[in-house]
Amino acid sequence: MLAPAVPAQATRLPAVQIMKVYYDSPGSDLRSNASLNGEYVTIRNTTRRAIDLAGRTLRDKTGYTYTFGDDVLLGAGKKLTIRSGQGGDGTSSVFWGRRAYVWNNDKDSAYIRNASARLVDSCSYNSTRTDWINCE
Repeated sequence: MLAPAVPAQATRLPAVQIMKVYYDSPGSDLRSNASLNGEYVTIRNTTRRAIDLAGRTLRDKTGYTYTFGDDVLLGAGKKLTIRSGQGGDGTSSVFWGRRAYVWNNDKDSAYIRNASARLVDSCSYNSTRTDWINCE
């Protein structure tokens, strides 16, 4: 007996989904704050309710880890960009505060984990032909 095929749109989305990883910031990699902030990950709340991101983490394969603070609330259906460099956190972007790059320019993986360290979503890339990957 064959199991029926499940259409792609029927698969359940994670509550917090990695949408995009911009792993090779534009221009020369000179570690300027502008260049560091050109490297980012965008996540999205796929639910109809706000999600408190406190204690959740974003990390790469090497282990560089960003931990969301107590004051980060991701509204229903909203997006948030996590930039590698320094800046003032707001409702659409937060800043890792690093002075060095996080994401490798050729291959790496991004992982979102909940406050209990359970994997929620991931996105991997292996290419130098583009500077970013759409993970949706």
